[in-house]
Amino acid sequence: MSNSFVIKGLRGGVAGGEILTGVDLEILPGEVHALMGPNGSGKSTLSHVLMGREGYESTAGSVTVNGVELLGLETWQRAAAGLFLAMQYPVEVPGVRVEDLLEAAMRARGSQVDGLNDRLISEAQRLAVRDEFLTRGVNVEFSGGEQKRAETLQLAMLAPSFAVLDEIDSGLDVDALRDVARRVKAMTQEDGLGVLAITHYSRLLTELNPDVVHVFMGGRIVTSGGPELADELEVEGYDGLAARLGIEIPEPVEFNRADPFSHRTF
Repeated sequence: MSNSFVIKGLRGGVAGGEILTGVDLEILPGEVHALMGPNGSGKSTLSHVLMGREGYESTAGSVTVNGVELLGLETWQRAAAGLFLAMQYPVEVPGVRVEDLLEAAMRARGSQVDGLNDRLISEAQRLAVRDEFLTRGVNVEFSGGEQKRAETLQLAMLAPSFAVLDEIDSGLDVDALRDVARRVKAMTQEDGLGVLAITHYSRLLTELNPDVVHVFMGGRIVTSGGPELADELEVEGYDGLAARLGIEIPEPVEFNRADPFSHRTF
């Protein structure tokens, strides 16, 4: 199916070790899929491999967005093809305003930038992003909640086909979580955005109302179900679920590798 986000047999990780051990997933326009799993299971690695982050590699499989193969493309080319990543830890970009960033991204893919400022102000109001944050460098002196609102603002303005949200709920208070989740949900309904939401917490799912919940262990999806699967996890935990499925949770894979995103600025 051409209008879809399809992952087939994806394997990969970082230099020196395989973390993803065969990921299969298909998301259609307008669908919300939640990905939950214990720490160290490879959820964030999946997001980095999908987006082509430096230092991460795919060793087998296929990833397509609307029929376009992403593996082998540069990160900006994957974004131009219609994939967006909201990072778990957004970085600061001093001296570059959100509007500057958006204009550069839109021009790079040949999109119209006429009326960009008006659209940005309107979207910022919808997400309760204060004007002062639009004039600062991207994420400079933003709180965790402000960073996630700004990420969601960029998502809404760029209007990709599919988005990977890597723990977009981390660091959010109740009000910010509601604003971010409801805006994302509105994009799925109004624009047909397909979403892969990586999270530890069922509170995000209460707002997003996912179509499918996947459990990720040992670098792969081990089971999938409806929203009730998240409720089951709340009760029995990952150990209980693994025991019921008759699988063993592997120890987290750790590598001694410098992480450029551990620093708050470029």
